[in-house]
Amino acid sequence: MPIRRLPPGAEYDPNRVLDAIISRLRLKNDAALSRLLEVAPPVISKIRHATLPIGATLLIRMHEESDFSIGELRALMVREGSVAATADAG
Repeated sequence: MPIRRLPPGAEYDPNRVLDAIISRLRLKNDAALSRLLEVAPPVISKIRHATLPIGATLLIRMHEESDFSIGELRALMVREGSVAATADAG
């Protein structure tokens, strides 16, 4: 099975995913998000600083808790205004 990469010209932005979940679920901060997703707070920090990618298990957990579809979560990983995000919007 091939590894899915970001489309050419896309920029990875994990903060959009994390912020969208926090907003949708009306959580107070990253600590509340880490408790909800059942991961240690440093995991959220590493994802936020793009030193740790969002893995499949965590992506599924985000989907289960937030009711965002997997496709929506993946779309949120692309920086708004990047080439791929602009192409998808049209």
